[in-house]
Amino acid sequence: MEKMNKNIGQNIKRVRQERKLSLDKTAALTGVSKTMLGQIERGESNPTVTTLWKIANGLRLSFSSLISQERPAVTVIKKKTIAPLSENEGQYRVYPLIPFQPDKQFEVFAITLEPGCVHYSESHHRGVEEHIFVNEGLLVITVNEEVFEVGCEDSIIFEADVPHSYQNNGPKPVNCTVLIHYPS
Repeated sequence: MEKMNKNIGQNIKRVRQERKLSLDKTAALTGVSKTMLGQIERGESNPTVTTLWKIANGLRLSFSSLISQERPAVTVIKKKTIAPLSENEGQYRVYPLIPFQPDKQFEVFAITLEPGCVHYSESHHRGVEEHIFVNEGLLVITVNEEVFEVGCEDSIIFEADVPHSYQNNGPKPVNCTVLIHYPS
C-alpha cells in the first residue's frame, strides 16, 4: 500500500506542477484541504476512494491517472496481486485493473460490495459514462434518484455526471467490473 500511496502522490504532484497550480488552488478546485493534499503528495496519507474521486473530478482527470504506473507493451493483470482501495471499513473495495491512457479514453476497475454496503459517488464531469457488468450478486444502482436493479451477468450504462450510488441488499458480496469512459 505504501508504494501505491507514493505513486498517487507523485502523480498528483506532477499534474499540479504541469498545470502550475499551487496547493491552495488545487484545494479550491478539489474540495480537499491543502494539508491533506500535501500529505498525499508526500505519500504520508492513505487517501480514501472518495478523496481520490474529489481530486480526479476537481482536476478533470480520470481516477486511474492518479494511481497509474508505466506499463510495458503486454501486461497480464492478476487481481489477487492488486491492493484494493477501500472504504466503509473494507465493505467497498476497488481494484484498479486497467489504468486510464489518454489514447484509449477509458479505465477499468473490479469492485466488490459486501452485503449491506452502500457507496455514494459524486457526479463526474460532463460526458463521463459508466459501463457496469455484474459478475456476481444483485447490484442496486441509483442514478439521479432513479433506482435500477442489475443482476448477475447483466449490465448497465449511464451518464455519470449526476449523483449515483451502488448498493448491495443481498446476503452475498456483489462483484462487478466497471469501465469508465471519458470524453475526448
